[in-house]
Amino acid sequence: MKIKRSIFNKLKTDFSLKEATILVGPRQVGKTHLLHQLENYAKKASKKTHFFDLEQPAQLALFNQSEEKIIELLQGAGEVIFIDEFQYLKNASKIFKALYDQGKGPKIFASGSSALEIHSHLKESLAGRKFLYHIYPCSFEEISQVIQNNTLHSYCLFGGMPGTTHLDNDERKKQLLQDILQSYILKDIKSLLREENLRAFNHLLFLLADAQGSVISVESLARDVGLSAPTISSYLDTLAQTYVNFPVYSYSKNLGNELRKSKKFYFYDLGIRNALLKNFAALTKREDAGCILESFVFLELQRKLNPETEIRFWRLKSGEEVDFIWIKNQKAFPIEVKFNWERKKIPNGLVAFLKRYPETSRAFVVSQQSAKDITYEKTTISFISFDEISKSIEEI
Repeated sequence: MKIKRSIFNKLKTDFSLKEATILVGPRQVGKTHLLHQLENYAKKASKKTHFFDLEQPAQLALFNQSEEKIIELLQGAGEVIFIDEFQYLKNASKIFKALYDQGKGPKIFASGSSALEIHSHLKESLAGRKFLYHIYPCSFEEISQVIQNNTLHSYCLFGGMPGTTHLDNDERKKQLLQDILQSYILKDIKSLLREENLRAFNHLLFLLADAQGSVISVESLARDVGLSAPTISSYLDTLAQTYVNFPVYSYSKNLGNELRKSKKFYFYDLGIRNALLKNFAALTKREDAGCILESFVFLELQRKLNPETEIRFWRLKSGEEVDFIWIKNQKAFPIEVKFNWERKKIPNGLVAFLKRYPETSRAFVVSQQSAKDITYEKTTISFISFDEISKSIEEI
């Protein structure tokens, strides 16, 4: 049974737009599968299509000619052109721009694994001529379509990489995740770093995985890895630009005692983090179970990001904190995550936040069981389960 990706319906609406549609994201998150689904959809609408896979040497060779010839090739190939791994196409952005500016079509759908050159080229020359979509691993809801009796605990161990869904053996899932991790390091990172720095980069990956969800500074990472702070900052930028590890910044309105320049970091998939740590023990046997579930919530929030939203966290120097602040149209909605929360008492960090921001209209406590909403001063506090976070955020 094939996974139905929720983003597919949004991508379908791009057929009527002349801007290039670009799918970016880490390796093996399903970008190629989405392109094939879109091609099938176009064929059913009687459109002439052509699919180029640039990881195939014979197909890449077709583009080993002048930009003018490549433009002619694409214009004559069909009404809708699909280009997988377009980062191998030299001057791809210039070519897409020329097709757009000429106004003669074809419609372009392209995907790229998270190579750094994509990040820079798209910013430089396709402004206003593209729609960019970040493709992430499958959500818990998407995985549950194809895995019977899928549980939150299983998802937190093996994550949402599409390739794991057809494997019924846990050991094979672990091996696949290790292979994906090594592919990232060998294909996307090794060409950027000297051999001695590659070892330091691997150490940084482990430290970030181990400290996921904790407030961490560049300076402390630099000390632990044994590199300069500017070098660590550069590596963190590389991780973000390759869509593998994401910073979350602190929320502050310049009130006293608030952390203002701190960061937390999260990996793009729970299974990949476990592969980095070499730890696939059950949640009930792990000291980092709370961190894993917090990371699950982050990934659910991340899929809902759009131009009017962002994710922050909040913490006082005295220690009180809220795991996430969901900001929509500049309004803050605090979200606190609890592994076990039977008492339905308002967490101390949430109380501290609401005292400082009494205008907050809505807040959430996410745990394994839901409960009735309560009111604190002017704020409605919803107690929701982990599988309700996505829907609850959509309703804000």
